[in-house]
Amino acid sequence: MRAKLVAANWKMNGSFASNREWLRQFASARVGSEVTVCAPYVYLTQVAEALRATRASAGAQNLSAEAPGAFTGEIAAEMLLECQVQWVIVGHSERRSGYGESNGMVAAKAARAVAHGLKPIICVGETLHERDQGRTLNVIAAQLAPVFDACAADELAACAIAYEPVWAIGTGQTATPGQAQEVHAAIRSLLSRHDPGAAAQARIIYGGSLKPSNAAELFAQPDVDGGLVGGASLSAADFLSICQSADRAAGTSGHQRLE
Repeated sequence: MRAKLVAANWKMNGSFASNREWLRQFASARVGSEVTVCAPYVYLTQVAEALRATRASAGAQNLSAEAPGAFTGEIAAEMLLECQVQWVIVGHSERRSGYGESNGMVAAKAARAVAHGLKPIICVGETLHERDQGRTLNVIAAQLAPVFDACAADELAACAIAYEPVWAIGTGQTATPGQAQEVHAAIRSLLSRHDPGAAAQARIIYGGSLKPSNAAELFAQPDVDGGLVGGASLSAADFLSICQSADRAAGTSGHQRLE
């Protein structure tokens, strides 16, 4: 069985003081699933240090596809490694729609991440208009094709793919467990055609108004390997509840702290 992965995406939120309390609550809890906390760049070191005594890790929300150099305002993979980052989100719909990131750019960022030992969470998903047109799987296939070309099979096996229907992000709407399972199974089938071994190992996680009230049903689906949590991750209590749902779905014992 693939281990569950639960990723917090704080987006552009937080402060040193509020983060300290969130991290205190999280670090004192018992969580068995793999967890990464994707914080704004300026808080990555704070998060990494606070999670050092746990099995959770710091994660970034983006990275540059370029090597260090004359790219004002960008953050390189090498810099994230120095901040003890393990996971990095690439291709979130807010990056695609708000900052013009193409499928090719997302693939380049994923390739840059894996080349430096970072594990990308590669986001894919359709708009409501695309779903209504019956184009969900075509859209996702187009988003993933350049990633499959840019990354080797063993690199893909260590990645996570996050299915985030754009129409469910921050709207309160959520894909039903059946809808999520259908798309997750289709993503695994696409990956299997590229490399069956990678398809068996890569985790496909769900995001899009994931919250304590729907996490258990979503995580119970056979191809839903965890979640990318946005708004609900800003509350430590809500995020811990989601992590505990992942633990129950995976049958883990809930031992998070390192002994």
